Amino acid sequence: MATPTHPGHEQAAPRPPGTGYAPEFVARVYRAAQDAGGPVFAIAGLQGTGKSTLSAQIADLAATQDRKVVSLSIDDFYLGHAARQELGQQIHPLCATRGAPGTHDVALACDVLDALAAGRPAALPRFDKIADDREPESHWPVVAHADLVILEGWFLKVPAEDQAALAEPINALERDEDPDGTWRRWSNDALANDYPALWQRLPRLLFLQGPGFDIVPQWRWQQEQTLQARHPDRKAMSHAQVLRFVQFFERVSRQAMRTWPGIADCTIRLDAERHPLDPF
Repeated sequence: MATPTHPGHEQAAPRPPGTGYAPEFVARVYRAAQDAGGPVFAIAGLQGTGKSTLSAQIADLAATQDRKVVSLSIDDFYLGHAARQELGQQIHPLCATRGAPGTHDVALACDVLDALAAGRPAALPRFDKIADDREPESHWPVVAHADLVILEGWFLKVPAEDQAALAEPINALERDEDPDGTWRRWSNDALANDYPALWQRLPRLLFLQGPGFDIVPQWRWQQEQTLQARHPDRKAMSHAQVLRFVQFFERVSRQAMRTWPGIADCTIRLDAERHPLDPF
């Protein structure tokens, strides 16, 4: 859909990178989520667009109004390390790396959303990205109810590609480590067959549209540096590892950029510093 325009709404003042979105922008997104009329609101955008930050800011704002917003990420539902290692042995070595479609527990995501939407208590999965594994279930926080659930993710509601589009590798990772296309066909099949059940639970979607995929390595490296700063006693990914890691996301990310404008209920363009360019 077209980027929205709302006469009378002034653009929120920019904020320095890493400090989150301006309060006025957060408040407007929160109102839009409330006005959507359903228990679940989705926020989509490529890696580094600030989806998690925006979701957390909305939850904080809601708490000041005695409302409970549960913020979830598609990343919370990664398969555990052992399960992905098994995929890597059975299907293709690249399947062991988290990220691409096929490496999430879609059934668990559906169960959690269904419980929260029905007003039932739910345990919220947590994934330790430095350890590259799920946290033990005993560590998952349990929420009794949610007035609103926000699910954010980098490929929410993205459709699978045509099989013919998979023939040519899109980057060095595909060319050198998946020359016959086994991994990308497996991931595309998962996107086509496994994820629609989750997408059906996302009736409203906001798209944070960054400048393009070329900025993703920079933004993803910023995320990794932030993660490292929060855990100085542990070892996050190096810059070289991040550059390789983002190649796992490139194909579906480019498919997302092609298709999200026609899928999203609202699109907000962002500049290279993540400042919203459109009134909302």
